[in-house]
Parts: sequence; C-alpha cells; structure tokens
Amino acid sequence: MARAPVLPLRFLARPAQVVARDLLGAVVVSRLGRALTAGRIVETEAYLGLEDPASHAYAGRRHAGNECIYGPPGSWYVYRSYGIHWCMNLVCAPRGAGAAVLIRALEPLDGLATMRRRRLLDVTARLTNGPGNLARALGVTRALDGLPMGASPVQVLKGDTVPDNRIDVTPRIGISRAADWPLRFVVTQ
Repeated sequence: MARAPVLPLRFLARPAQVVARDLLGAVVVSRLGRALTAGRIVETEAYLGLEDPASHAYAGRRHAGNECIYGPPGSWYVYRSYGIHWCMNLVCAPRGAGAAVLIRALEPLDGLATMRRRRLLDVTARLTNGPGNLARALGVTRALDGLPMGASPVQVLKGDTVPDNRIDVTPRIGISRAADWPLRFVVTQ
C-alpha cells in the first residue's frame, strides 16, 4: 500500500458536517496489535457538538467518558456503544466545541486476514460495515481515546476525492434524537 500524507490539522479544524463529507475516500491505517490493517472511508456521520441533541457534547455535558470529544481537532474520541462496541470519531472544529465525525464504514484494503480474525469471520462481506465492526477489525479500543490522530497508531491518510454524484446524504441512523438531520454521508457504487 502506497503511503499518502496524513490528513493535516487544518483539514480537521473545520465544521463537522464539512469534515464528514470530505473524509469520504480517505484511508484509515491501523498499526495496532503489531498488525497493519487499512480501509477506505465510505460512510461517516457528523455530530455538531453543543447544539446537537444527538451529540455526546449536547448542552455542554461533561463526564470522564466523553471528555476527549472536547479536545483539539484531529484527536480521537472513542466510546463504547451499548456497552459492547467501540466507536471511533475524529474530533473537529475548534477545541471545546464537542464536534466530531463518527467513522461508520470502510472498504477493506489491507490486512484482511487480521480483520477477519478480529471479527471472527471467514468472509470479507460485512467486515467493516458499522462503526463497531470497523473498530474491532482495526483493533481499536478505548486506549486510542484522546490521542492526536497524526501521532497515533491509527492514522487517516489523504485518499481520492469522491465526486458529489457518488455521495448520498441521509439522516443519521441508530440514534433517537435529531435523527432526521441530514448528517450521514455515504459513498454510492
């Protein structure tokens, strides 16, 4: 796999909905657990922070589990969903805004055998669809929470730009508040 540059801080220091769209086509590379795994981002969701009822930072809520969502742009925010799955987000906008982009799905590119082993699957289908599945396939745990993406074992590299006519914008899924907001971005085939 050719080495592209890591996304710069200025890319992530923008509004979450802009970053979520522009992350499509970028490549996530994980070097966790002494294994290389990678995939192209094909689905994201934006969480706008303090004013977004679906955001973990809504109305300025703070606790030990969500503190990293208030961190600097370009840092990881990792949380446990339903007490089962780790979910990985990139913090964006200015520090303290509580805005982040959830990476929802990847197109697997490298390290498929490792991904299948981590997911306990013997097929590639559904390997990295859904935020919990892709985090498990990449080896992501809470240990990534708060780390600056550019200096962490999981990095996002510049990828190919996805043209607008290959992107669907839909309401977010799997949430109960502000579920109708069109902040989910999906690469179409």
